[in-house]
Amino acid sequence: MRVTRGHVPAPLRAGELRLLPAALAAHIARVLRAQVGDQLTLFDGSGGEYLARIVELDARAVRVRVEEHRAIERESPLSVTLLQALARTERMDLIVQKATELGVAGILAWPAERSVARLDAAARGKRCEHWRAIAIAACEQCGRNRIPMIEAAASLDAAFTAAVGVKLLLDPTADQSLATLLTSQRSAPQPEPLQLLIGPEGGFSPAELAQATAAGFRRCHLGPRVLRTETAPLAALAAIQTLAGDFRR
Repeated sequence: MRVTRGHVPAPLRAGELRLLPAALAAHIARVLRAQVGDQLTLFDGSGGEYLARIVELDARAVRVRVEEHRAIERESPLSVTLLQALARTERMDLIVQKATELGVAGILAWPAERSVARLDAAARGKRCEHWRAIAIAACEQCGRNRIPMIEAAASLDAAFTAAVGVKLLLDPTADQSLATLLTSQRSAPQPEPLQLLIGPEGGFSPAELAQATAAGFRRCHLGPRVLRTETAPLAALAAIQTLAGDFRR
């Protein structure tokens, strides 16, 4: 029987009794129809996971006893931050969900000149909360115990402020492949952090390409075909994990 996994925002401690968050409790009680005595796996995002057992359950609340902590990590040894140009709502939701499953360490959305979606300061905060909820659900499903960083930058320059390590920009017209530029990462005992820059539906503008080049980003391609903005990051992340991440294990 598959054990239900759930995220709890406050720190967990073995031996304590804990009321589960309302949304998680409702899912467990009404959707999964769990019973007193059933075992759960909980994580708080700080690393590892806890076994827990349901001790009280009704239509309004679920109380569990937190049992042992298990120091299980499923994070990639290669830290990848996805700098994703804003896309339409359903496309961004897909990118956040699947990038989380593929082990991305962080997602930073930025407003490209050719982005269809636009967010003001207030909307950026609300949208990040929405994306974080999607990432948490993806972590619950895929087994991750750490939630990727989710942020939205006000500009491309702002997205570059924390960019460190290997900086790659996907461009179908580039001369070099992603695999070629990752050669050094494949043999490194401790790979450098990687920043992956993805453009919008209409592609990078000349000014954005110039900005990225000045910031140290190297252009690379994924093959002869032009991929959609929601396809490109997922294909690239799978390739990166295969070439230099934990798909090789």
